[in-house]
Amino acid sequence: MNFTPARPSPADVDRIVAAALAEDAPWGDITSQVLIPEEAHAEGVVVAREPGIFCGEQVIEASMRLTDPRIRVTFSVRDGDAFDAGAALAAVSGPARSILTAERVALNLAQRLSGIATLTGRFVAEVAGTGARVVDTRKTTPGLRVLERHAVRCGGGANHRFSLSDAVMAKDNHLAVLTQGGAIGLTEALRGVRARLPHTVHFEVEVDRLDQIEPVLAAGVDTIMLDNFSLEDLASGVKQVAGRALVEASGNVRLESIGAIARTGVDIISSGALTHSVKALDLGLDIHIDALAREDGSGSTREIPGSVR
Repeated sequence: MNFTPARPSPADVDRIVAAALAEDAPWGDITSQVLIPEEAHAEGVVVAREPGIFCGEQVIEASMRLTDPRIRVTFSVRDGDAFDAGAALAAVSGPARSILTAERVALNLAQRLSGIATLTGRFVAEVAGTGARVVDTRKTTPGLRVLERHAVRCGGGANHRFSLSDAVMAKDNHLAVLTQGGAIGLTEALRGVRARLPHTVHFEVEVDRLDQIEPVLAAGVDTIMLDNFSLEDLASGVKQVAGRALVEASGNVRLESIGAIARTGVDIISSGALTHSVKALDLGLDIHIDALAREDGSGSTREIPGSVR
């Protein structure tokens, strides 16, 4: 890829990784402490078992550093880079016990994030040449949103509002309450909302029928979401909006359908599947340990294939 996606803040990454490490080894890694000599040194490589798009630099580095600052990590790929099966993605070296303790958390996070980046890349490829933008939703893993949103960017996608605090998005349940079940006109109710908003706040409204489009547009919204529309109705909706607002398509967006959706002329296609239905990419850490290495340089090397369970 020819861009470097904006990264999550180091503080956010450290907070998430520290919580994961505490969950996985709350009182230390007794397996490594019992089996591995304290002085043992290990070197290893994070290897891709299948092709994909990488996302995991920060989480791998933080997993190792927060476990033991003596561990060194170097990367052969960067976030957003595509790779083939068998590719070496990163190398680690340092105290063997510490690497084995950090391995599972590092891989769990990198596998999930690389899976999101890879799936997003496939969605983006399907809309190439249409002008439509592929975006995520708030259907993220609780606590991991900042990482998963970064992974979407690594795959060439874009982000929707980050949280409920970022923009106004009126969906069907909001509208039912706002209009008191139809007692108040939709345009009138939405204009009242628009009047109370600062000019810097984006205003989006969801509709599920073509006849709702004009009353919503009359209120001066910024984006109109066409939810669960057929392809025919999407095309009609785009023509009806005629550039007066951004048009977002949402609902039932799948890899096999997104290309046709994009060709209706919508500006944005949002899909929760990018984060809530993703399959973790298969990555592993292959290491060897100088199990008896000591200050005099004596010792033997033992290969350990695969990953710790």
